[in-house]
Amino acid sequence: MSAALPPFPQPQENVGPPELLQLGTGTDADEPCLRADAARNRARLLEAAERLVAEHGAGALTMEAVAAAACVGKGTVFRRFGDRTGLLAALLDHSERKFQAALLSGPPPLGPGAPPVERLRAFGCALLRRSIDELDLLLAGEPSAERRHTFPPRRFLRHHVALLLREAVPDADSELLSHTLMAYLDAALIHHLTQQCGLPAERVRAGWLDLVARVTRTDGPVPAAGTPVPAADTPTPVAGTSVPVADGPAPVADTPAGAP
Repeated sequence: MSAALPPFPQPQENVGPPELLQLGTGTDADEPCLRADAARNRARLLEAAERLVAEHGAGALTMEAVAAAACVGKGTVFRRFGDRTGLLAALLDHSERKFQAALLSGPPPLGPGAPPVERLRAFGCALLRRSIDELDLLLAGEPSAERRHTFPPRRFLRHHVALLLREAVPDADSELLSHTLMAYLDAALIHHLTQQCGLPAERVRAGWLDLVARVTRTDGPVPAAGTPVPAADTPTPVAGTSVPVADGPAPVADTPAGAP
């Protein structure tokens, strides 16, 4: 599924100080001549597609289902997006643009105006929430392995993290650390942790906050009163071994009967 999605165009190289990369893939803003009714139809179709994915998963996203949900003819959907792959690409782009807008001009701490560590915390929490809400869609649009780190939307997000790290930890290798932080937010890993391992979203979120605190050498946010703290996993004893007991006397071996 992922290999069938069309590539996004490469952004222009920046000149001067590093800036956030922006995505451009043919939305209404890129089509100034788009008629008002066509723009309205496009927005209705994308909103209907978002509802279908949220309620039934990306597997239920068909051209016919979107047309029915948006109360338009099936031909309108095909004319606007070409096929299901085009619809998926447009839906991913729509979601990515909304997230980018929040980073570039939304309210703090996700948007500008907050200290870099606070923005890092907010960025990861927002991306985790988005990944959980749109997990099927993000997995369906997952780029192939050779494009994973050059895919423009992902490169935009990693570059944003690198800029915040450069401010928060000037002496660190922000480029390499940004890859480390982004790996924690990978959609495939979120799927594994929440769907296959059954971890609650709150524990994954707490893990992100802990990771940011360790990387930036800062204290993590104080948990709210009553917030449960995940218990450490208890190791399972293996036959012939014993589990060490912390802060206690060493176990005394049993003495065979009749021994001196």
